[in-house]
Amino acid sequence: MDERPDVVETFDGLARRVYAGPARLGPVRLVAVDGPSGAGKSTFADRLAAACAAVTPTAPVRPEPDPARPAGPATEPAGPTTTTGVAVVRTDDLLDGWTDQFTFWPRLRDQVLDPLRAGRPARYRRYDWTAGRFADTWTTLAPPAVLVLEGVSAARAAIRPTATLSVFVTAPAPVRLARSLARDGAALQPVLDRWRQAEDRFFTADGTAATVHLLVDGAAETPDGSVRCRWRGVGGDVDADGAGGAPSAG
Repeated sequence: MDERPDVVETFDGLARRVYAGPARLGPVRLVAVDGPSGAGKSTFADRLAAACAAVTPTAPVRPEPDPARPAGPATEPAGPTTTTGVAVVRTDDLLDGWTDQFTFWPRLRDQVLDPLRAGRPARYRRYDWTAGRFADTWTTLAPPAVLVLEGVSAARAAIRPTATLSVFVTAPAPVRLARSLARDGAALQPVLDRWRQAEDRFFTADGTAATVHLLVDGAAETPDGSVRCRWRGVGGDVDADGAGGAPSAG
């Protein structure tokens, strides 16, 4: 692995790198934004999505073969596919409560990722954390040009080969705790302590931070709204040279 120095990137520059990379989730360029709770994932994801929405791609998308999809005449794309827009999906919306911290993935795969990979609309119900159940109404999402998937374990090993850009946002533990206290209050901290411990175990086992394309400092403040980060030389599609209320919120 090639360890590179810290750099400062603009969100416009990151968005252009995303469009310069290949679409690997069928016709969709997937950006997976991961990291521990309170690190700044939601802020990063929202700002990158806004920057991607402001960039106009110059050509229709011809998807690359997807490593997660069997090859063959029945599965290979027939030609260029036109997709438009940018969408953000948060993993917290797919969790079935506190006990579904990492086991939600089949629901995300079946209802969101696999349909988009096939060029079909995704359809899922968002979890209502106040009511403690999934909403009665379904959210429908047409295949976007860019899908930003944000949340704890969003860049897990199962999806990294399909991602145009995988990101791990981190911040020192005291910063993340202070953000959690401000957002969630002290009463919820015992539950969130267990949640954070489970995060640490998952990230260690998955090797997430060591295998994403980009490490982001979620605690750094830059005057122009850019982001301090470090590109990882992990053989990905997007690199520094331009090639190619909910529990985990923030």
